Amino acid sequence: MPITLPQFVAKWKSNERPEESASKAQFLDICRLVEHPQPAESDPTGVYFTFEKRVDKVAGGKGFADVWLRDHFAWEYKSEGKDLNAAYQQLLQYRESLGNPPLLVVCDLNRFQVHTNFDRTQKRIYSFNLDELQKNVVTVTCPIPPLEVLRALFFDCDSLRPEKTAARLTEDAARLFRSEEHTSELQSLRH
Repeated sequence: MPITLPQFVAKWKSNERPEESASKAQFLDICRLVEHPQPAESDPTGVYFTFEKRVDKVAGGKGFADVWLRDHFAWEYKSEGKDLNAAYQQLLQYRESLGNPPLLVVCDLNRFQVHTNFDRTQKRIYSFNLDELQKNVVTVTCPIPPLEVLRALFFDCDSLRPEKTAARLTEDAARLFRSEEHTSELQSLRH
């Protein structure tokens, strides 16, 4: 059953559970929010979409990625307020074992950071929190509305490729300019 954006934000803003007991529940709610099948529904065997994907670390040893969707993302949760950069560094240790996914996501149940990991592109980070997700508008740290970023993780990760978003920003600016120009023309005709 889908969950609305206001329901999702309200639920997770009031969360008091630690990462260990809340992260899977939040991820399942994200699947519901963007209307994507959950890991066990989409991939009952856990071959390409799963929680706790066992990995080999680049520096040696074993680890687990919290969530992984082949050719889309690896996702690492941390407790609220924890250092998301440490979570990102952890994903960097896992990414080769996970097939080098194009997006690396870190989250503390309130803050989300989507790091691009596309070959031969400049890195970009889409960063937003639950309040910004609720507003769902472009910000300085997220040049695409946050809900669109979450949807892109599942359905169109290539749309988050840095050169794609730069082109989109140019198109949006041109559209806005044309709209303002059109509004000015209408106002001058009225006078």
